[in-house]
Amino acid sequence: MRQQNVQSWEEKLLGMERLGEPVQVFFKEKGSPRLPCISHGEGLYFWDKDGKKYFDVSSGPVANNLGSGNKRVLAAMAAQAENAAFAFPGQFESEANECLSNLVTDLAGDGFERAFFVSGGSEAVESATKLARQCALTKGQSSRWKVISRQPSYHGGTLGALTLTGDSQMRDVFKPMLKSMPKVRAPATYRLPEKYTVESFSRACAAELEDCIKSEGAETVLAFIMEPIGGLASGAVVSDDFYMTEVRRICSKYGVLLIHDEVMSGAGRTGKFLASNHCIDAQPDIVVLAKGIAAGFTPMGAVLASGSLVNAISSNGGFLNGFTYFANPLSCAIGYAVLQEMLDYNLIANAAERGAEFKNALEELKKYSKYVGDIRGKGLLLALELVADKETKSYFDRKLNAVALFQNLALKNGLMIYARRTNYGEFGDWLMMTPLLIINSEQVRELKNGLAKTLKYFERCLQTD
Repeated sequence: MRQQNVQSWEEKLLGMERLGEPVQVFFKEKGSPRLPCISHGEGLYFWDKDGKKYFDVSSGPVANNLGSGNKRVLAAMAAQAENAAFAFPGQFESEANECLSNLVTDLAGDGFERAFFVSGGSEAVESATKLARQCALTKGQSSRWKVISRQPSYHGGTLGALTLTGDSQMRDVFKPMLKSMPKVRAPATYRLPEKYTVESFSRACAAELEDCIKSEGAETVLAFIMEPIGGLASGAVVSDDFYMTEVRRICSKYGVLLIHDEVMSGAGRTGKFLASNHCIDAQPDIVVLAKGIAAGFTPMGAVLASGSLVNAISSNGGFLNGFTYFANPLSCAIGYAVLQEMLDYNLIANAAERGAEFKNALEELKKYSKYVGDIRGKGLLLALELVADKETKSYFDRKLNAVALFQNLALKNGLMIYARRTNYGEFGDWLMMTPLLIINSEQVRELKNGLAKTLKYFERCLQTD
């Protein structure tokens, strides 16, 4: 009898719609348009409940690297779930954890012999800073606790990660709850301060880091965290080799640990397994991964560090950090299957090759659009910046929220695009151009045509206004 009273999800959803009650109440602003309801996905595409097809331009939030419905990953997921979906690392060793650890550390290369798996990027960032703190304690450097980061930057949504995030909008909301940490400017490549070139600003930003360490007191500075290629805070800005190597030199000089946040740029997206690998003289002490490492099939993040760093902590009581779902067998089995798929189908090289094609396609669009100011990034981690005037690089009025307008127009045109407006739009308006690593040349052309059409709609809307 009870079974007859159980409603399906679809029936419940329809009932809520009839009553006019909101389905999603936490993350949507009141009055915002209703998003399409997902039906299913296959490869680079999604379909909603009405049968409309969408091209995933941004790999969801730059995570869904393999797309939907990958048979081998789903098979690995089912097999592990049948054997043991969960086993706590404090009670059981896990073959899935060991296999993933070996594979990830092999791909990352020398200096990253240890891996610690968590449930996402924010957890990974916080775990990395805890690891750095414990490393300092093993050396008798208890005075080191400050973590310098950049403005702008984004390192996660938890309160600990927000202390490192350079976003005035988030800071204004949560400031009373946050511990203040030092910030230095991040190098830019498009809109520069007056009298600077790209090269001279890069040098100035590196020098600013050294000045900050000295002014804070080098004995108090624990680490410097940075994105080697920016995410949503800077729109895929690529830090040049000089900056990267100079930052490495400065950190080494003052005994400051260097942490690379590769939540977006890691796991093959830039044409190397780590974006850090593009500059061999700038290797960090700790790397943070997430998103693409499990390609959206399960929540996962990772912290990579050297064997010597981790062994020193292991000899002094062990790592004081853990979460209920850290290194769980199901997620580890999925992560292993995702990375194996990337290797078997040479998707890291595909990211480099298709990324070059896509960047050229975006540059073509820039030539013919009055509102595309800049195209930047590496591999399949690219961004398109919208401007009110290409000559002056002037911003759109912030009240317009140009990225939201473009996103809504793209959605109507069957394109799913990801953007997050940081710092109240202080640093500009950009859209992440980060398609799946499985994209082929024909789909690059399809995407270019869809974006060209959306840009025309965008221009008409602005002219109408």
